Amino acid sequence: MLVLIRNAIRIIVISIRYFILKYLYKMDISRDARISVGVKLDKTHPKGIHVAAGVYVASGCIIFSHDFSRGIKTDTYIGENSFIGANVIIMPGIKIGREVVVGSGAVVTKNVADNCIVAGNPAKVIKEGINTTTFGKIVMKNKSEGQQ
Repeated sequence: MLVLIRNAIRIIVISIRYFILKYLYKMDISRDARISVGVKLDKTHPKGIHVAAGVYVASGCIIFSHDFSRGIKTDTYIGENSFIGANVIIMPGIKIGREVVVGSGAVVTKNVADNCIVAGNPAKVIKEGINTTTFGKIVMKNKSEGQQ
């Protein structure tokens, strides 16, 4: 019973937060994206945040869309079916491609191409040619497909 109540409250909180980010701050966030409550989205230039469908952003992440020291307000994009791990920092003006997995704790300072895994500080590509489904779940290739 407590689990049902907890889940209902969680859904209500997530819905209210989505409404605030999308309609009050005017962020471009897909209804099909999941952004943890602990994520910090740049409210200095909120219209510069773009999150596509099927994206999951884990707790502790910071997504910037401005650089105070250079006086820049820019757009930051996260492509479809990507997973952004816990405590990732995405710098302003970055474009993360479709079907990308960003490892926990990474600092993304350069654009990331489609279908790859990046990790580290600064984030570097550690694997290319991956495919993901909703929320950046990696699709494992069948062993029989590779043997012929």
